[in-house]
Amino acid sequence: MLIARRADTRARADFATWKMLAKLNGTSSLPPEAQNFLADYNKLLKQMTDAEASEATIALMYKSYYAEMGGGGTPPEVPSRQSEPPVADNVTAFRRPAPKPRQTASYPAGTKPKLPVALIFLCLVIVYVGIRYYWR
Repeated sequence: MLIARRADTRARADFATWKMLAKLNGTSSLPPEAQNFLADYNKLLKQMTDAEASEATIALMYKSYYAEMGGGGTPPEVPSRQSEPPVADNVTAFRRPAPKPRQTASYPAGTKPKLPVALIFLCLVIVYVGIRYYWR
């Protein structure tokens, strides 16, 4: 089942990439295998809708990749992505949290710490006077 999931994921990713390159007129730069799958997709597109043709082409790619990755026998059925609910229903948009107002230390906004500055200055004066007194 691990090989089946990898093959399905690879088939879906490759098909989306190849389809986008085809829309950008870059088909000639794709490998021959990709060009063959896109040609099959275009044939299926004439017979059915885009979604159905995409799923049918992905199923062909999945079978090919499953055999290429070493899967034996017929590849197991992988649930169709169309039947699953869209992922966007469970996703919430990312929003940055509101910036917090900056506050200085533990003082309320708008007030300045006058007492600690005065206390430091007073201590420096006492130390200066003490040193001057001690040296005499």
